Order: sequence, then structure tokens, then C-alpha cells
Amino acid sequence: MTASSMADRRLILRRDESVPLPNKMDQEIESAINRALFHQQAPAHIRIINARRNAKGTITAFTHQNATAEMALQYGDIIITAVRTVDRGVVDVEENETRERRKIHAVPHVRYMGKGTEGLQRMREEFEAETEGIAIPTQVRWVANPHTIRERRQNGEIASSLVVFVVKGSRLAQSLIEKGFKAAGVWYRVKAFTNAGPDSRCELCCGWGHIENTCGSKSKCGITPAITVRETTNAM
Repeated sequence: MTASSMADRRLILRRDESVPLPNKMDQEIESAINRALFHQQAPAHIRIINARRNAKGTITAFTHQNATAEMALQYGDIIITAVRTVDRGVVDVEENETRERRKIHAVPHVRYMGKGTEGLQRMREEFEAETEGIAIPTQVRWVANPHTIRERRQNGEIASSLVVFVVKGSRLAQSLIEKGFKAAGVWYRVKAFTNAGPDSRCELCCGWGHIENTCGSKSKCGITPAITVRETTNAM
């Protein structure tokens, strides 16, 4: 069995902060969970280690190296019930979810920028409404400076631009790259968003050493980015 990464093994047990913290050692949490999993005949590798509380009482713990947090969450109700014998303030258990940035090309200005539109907040709401299981925790934003985008749009140079957004969880982030997402009936291709380095290539001007949000070039790249925008009524 292959060892899982630390990120995939991390569990978060959240509590109601209005409930006083118990005067019990962290190891009692670990003991309660593991005994409950044993009594429920959970596989031997699905056990908890390194349970710790922070100042607010939120508990973090890890599964054994051959298990993932997702496997342990199959026993979520058992875990919560067990922990509440030690800390009655615990109300939920979930996976540790990292936040990852993703980008989308060819987002039309006519729909999401300027008077008569609701801006990228509209895209965010459409995205969440039409793509099952998606929640975007922060605002969708234009990658380039909006003032620069407006100037280039008024000059007739561009009619669409790149946007960036954040999603929670590496699995979801990868799924979006594989499948794309839908907003107002249009499917958009999603790519990973990375910070600029010496080998970074700007997809606005095709120059090297910077990316779209720092591009000051007035020239337009002659290479069309690989994007897919297609009308469809099919579900994801």
C-alpha cells in the first residue's frame, strides 16, 4: 500500500467556540477516536495520530501513512461521537483543503466588465449555480490591471481577457482543469495559475519573464492562446 502525503492525511475537527474548552490532554482525543474506530471494525490502517488543539480549540489530526483523510471521513459520525466524549464542543470533521489558483482565458468584457454588467461577481455566481459541487471562496478577478484592460478594449485591441479565481481542494482544482466549468451556458477551459519566473511566458504579448497581470506591452500576441469556449446544454 502506498504512503499518502501529509496534506491528504490531515483532518480538521471544528468546534463551537461558545462551549468551554475541556481540561483534558490532546492524547485523550486520539485515544477516543482510535478506540471507537477499533470497536467499529474499521480497517487497521484507518487510525488517527498527532491530534493537537490550537488556541481556539480547533483540532488537527492525521491518519496513518497508508490512509487518507477521505478514507477516515467514511467514519465521520463515529469520529465526532468519540471526540465529543472528550470535548463536547466538537461539531464537525472535514478534510484539510488547500486553496489553489486557476485561470480562464477569453472571458468576454461585454458580459463581465463595464456599465450594464454586474462584473465578475456575476461570473462567480453563474459558475457556482451551473457547475455542481463548486464553491469559490474569494472574488474572481481580472489578471491584468482593469484600467489597462479598459484602455485596450476602447482601442479595439481586445474584447476578452484572462481571469483568476481560487478553489478549495486539490482534487477539485485538478477536476476543473480536466473538465472546465460552465457560466451562462458557456463552457470555459481552466488552467493552473502560477507566479512569474524567468521562464514564464506572457499570454498577452508572448514575451518572457513576466505574466499577464504585469504586462505593460501595447502589442498584441500573434499566437492565439489554447482556449475552448463552447455553447452546450450538456451536464458536466
